[in-house]
Amino acid sequence: MTGLALYIHWPFCVSKCPYCDFNSHVRERVDQDAWRAALLADMAHEAAVTDNAELTSIFFGGGTPSLMPPKTVAALIEAAEAHWGFAPDIEITLEANPSSVEAARFGDLARAGVNRVSLGLQSLDNQALRFLGRAHDVREGLAALDTAQEAFARVSFDLIYALPGQSVDAWEMELDRALGFGTEHLSLYQLTIEPGTRFATLAARGELDEADPDHGAALYKRTQALTAAAGLPAYEISNHARPGAESRHNLAYWRYRSYAGIGPGAHGRRGAMATIRHKKPENWLSAVDRNGHGLQVEQPLSARERAVESVMMGLRLSSGIAMDALQADILDRDAIARLSSHGLLEQSDGRLIATSEGRLVLNSLLAEILADEPVAA
Repeated sequence: MTGLALYIHWPFCVSKCPYCDFNSHVRERVDQDAWRAALLADMAHEAAVTDNAELTSIFFGGGTPSLMPPKTVAALIEAAEAHWGFAPDIEITLEANPSSVEAARFGDLARAGVNRVSLGLQSLDNQALRFLGRAHDVREGLAALDTAQEAFARVSFDLIYALPGQSVDAWEMELDRALGFGTEHLSLYQLTIEPGTRFATLAARGELDEADPDHGAALYKRTQALTAAAGLPAYEISNHARPGAESRHNLAYWRYRSYAGIGPGAHGRRGAMATIRHKKPENWLSAVDRNGHGLQVEQPLSARERAVESVMMGLRLSSGIAMDALQADILDRDAIARLSSHGLLEQSDGRLIATSEGRLVLNSLLAEILADEPVAA
């Protein structure tokens, strides 16, 4: 029996978010009974077309899943176990904002079956939180972190760095403080400007610049050094954990394992099939009512497409990818040799690994090492 990961997307936010694309998903009121029934139907469809597998992880993500009623979370977890069965050490993660309202639900969510929480602290500086458009302040965020550590066996939180005007010393002080809270996992992201967000609008008006690449590199290198020294080395470009505490769910993506995705906008990889659900909540809900599922696209992937995706995902990991698992024409061996001589790639025990320096410029590496598709004769 093979392992499977399950992603459950809850699209609704409680307030506009300046750095994601879910602003159109803000709702003051949600028909919870209708949404619970629709998610259960979407899950049942995916279970019916999934090969025999047991679940190794469940991830509740999206807008503000920590505001899902605990009985909805419990119903989804119970249904997932009935459909697939659980691995003995299944990881069940829920993303949460660090507000007092959401923290008050943590105990009920833990009793519903959630055993890991990913907390969106974002920053330990109040001015930065205001810039990021967060509703919480540092005091409220740290209170939520305390509550999470009491309620859940495993806790992760995330921070954003490379903010405008942030020096290496200032980030080092913030990260040092974060490492002192004793969590087993940290997600540390450089600020990026995504299309369709408030940040993109500010950038277009010349009111916001991304960090200079050299400054971003200096911040990244300091991040790697500090987390490694604290016993939470990077196992992926932006993710750091104590050995054994890596996110099993996210590892399923990066190792290119199969995963089912349900809910509005959710993506999945069902063997050689890519799946995409309708993104707009009302369209997804109508599709479930009409068809019994929220699928918009089922796209077969060729062996080459799957191999390319596996390289793009796998090289994000500090462990890299197994070379013998790839067909011979996927990689440009000359480019690999050249980049290895520059210290950006290395080969060890049959694995191709992007070094710390290489992961800093991974998109450029991928553009060079992925060979062009052979032209048919």
